[in-house]
Amino acid sequence: MNKQEIGTFLLRVMLGISFLLHGLSKFQGGLENTSGWFQSIGIPGFMAYIVGVIELFGGIALILGLGTRIISALLVFIMAGAIVYVKFPAGFMGNGEASGYELDLVLMIIALHLVLNGSRFLSIDSKLPNLKRGQDSEMKAS
Repeated sequence: MNKQEIGTFLLRVMLGISFLLHGLSKFQGGLENTSGWFQSIGIPGFMAYIVGVIELFGGIALILGLGTRIISALLVFIMAGAIVYVKFPAGFMGNGEASGYELDLVLMIIALHLVLNGSRFLSIDSKLPNLKRGQDSEMKAS
């Protein structure tokens, strides 16, 4: 264990908590409402259900360290969509009427960090032998 692993663990857990709560709010507010809002900005309504499920269950998975790279990759795409379709017109810091995309960009970069580096400290992934990086190739070489 080193400082980078601890730092990445903290990023993973905080990203997981953030998306868990955002996904939960979509379910509590009614996915139908989110679907309607998605449609109003030109995104197919069914995407609200996909995004809500990924945020809620992906957030839980990140907290547990399960499928970190895959979940994080999905979150990169979600945040890119949020920036392009919702936040970009308001600018980086916002325009007084709508919030900017600076925080969305931070979440996207954290997710990208997890895609590139994984997060094995206190993770379920580290306990699953078939998900350990490089282990499959080492086993086949034996």
